[in-house]
Amino acid sequence: MRLRTHARTAAVALAAVLALTACGGDTSSDGGGDSLADVSGEQDPTQGTVLDTPFAKPAITLTDTEGEPYDLVAETAGHATLLYFGYTNCPDVCPLTMSNIGNATAGLTPEQRENLRVVFITSDPERDTPESLGPWLRAQGEDFIGLTGDFDTIQEAARSLGIHIDAPTQDENGTWISTHGSQVLAFLPTDDKAHVIYMEGVTQDTYAADLPGLIEGRTP
Repeated sequence: MRLRTHARTAAVALAAVLALTACGGDTSSDGGGDSLADVSGEQDPTQGTVLDTPFAKPAITLTDTEGEPYDLVAETAGHATLLYFGYTNCPDVCPLTMSNIGNATAGLTPEQRENLRVVFITSDPERDTPESLGPWLRAQGEDFIGLTGDFDTIQEAARSLGIHIDAPTQDENGTWISTHGSQVLAFLPTDDKAHVIYMEGVTQDTYAADLPGLIEGRTP
């Protein structure tokens, strides 16, 4: 029997803030101004966590990989939606997360895939142009949606979900690093709100087990 984990939204949001990754750099414990509450209890890092209070979907319009405007709320309304913030030059966490989701979606029926949206919003929009983001994302999942745009808009959207992202910086070797929260948020089709949060340790098996229910509007 799978463990069903519940948590207060604020506590999970802070846990997500504290689980920042520089994608190849050191993990940071500096949550900045996004810290919301003390974390209570333990979360199973291999399973999704059901939120007591769901997050509203950010009302933003960004640019998709075809160079067209993409209204996140309108385009994903009524569909189960997985949302992740990351960047294509990440050497580890981002490609692993997206490939785990991609492998999990491969087992869905065509009808289930039609009713699912997987959205990747870049945390490094200056380098992740529509032209570069598209091929990278299609290697993870052919129907995944990639979005880029103004960094301040992206950062504000992430913060509304309790996700901390920093403006990209260059290290001493000239490598660009984007520090960002490594969690995935799952929005249900019934109310278009995020009811489940997945942390970095979640495997493709968990996504594969949870996706059919999420598509139908059920939490794990």
